[in-house]
Amino acid sequence: MPTLVRLRRLAVAEEEDVARLVRSRTAPVRLVRSRTAPVRLVERARIVWLAHQGQRVPAIAAALGVSVPVVRRWVTRFNAGGVEGLADAPRSGRPTTYRAPDVGTVIATSLTDPQSLGLPFASWTLDRLAAYLNETQGIAIKRSRIGEILQREGLRWRSQETWFGERPDPAFAAKRGLS
Repeated sequence: MPTLVRLRRLAVAEEEDVARLVRSRTAPVRLVRSRTAPVRLVERARIVWLAHQGQRVPAIAAALGVSVPVVRRWVTRFNAGGVEGLADAPRSGRPTTYRAPDVGTVIATSLTDPQSLGLPFASWTLDRLAAYLNETQGIAIKRSRIGEILQREGLRWRSQETWFGERPDPAFAAKRGLS
């Protein structure tokens, strides 16, 4: 048998906040993380408001078109956390694989000239970048992940130059020798 859930007595400020939420189509910015509040926050405030008006859980569920366990959950969360308890809780999930400083290092290194780092080549490839980051920076990262990070940052990987056209090396003709 389900336990009896009752709304605790509201403070004056809480009552004003809940009433403001019930009347609005979006919630005030200070109650949520984003600029516009989700409709579900307003729905949760309506659950609390109807409970504050003395309605019972099954009547609230029927009036708002939600299930009885949903009404119980939000009344309980409001009792524990107040108006802030109506906001979405952080979701669980897989932690990030690469920390923000590591991602910054990947981006900064890819934008750096390899020769300025004392490397014997003039441009990065994904394999060279992965090897450099693993050996010198201690960041174990695959070339595919490097490509994803750079693409997410809006950086396009430069394709290798072909043998057509002007050479950037001024001593190319001398190095090439006789053709």
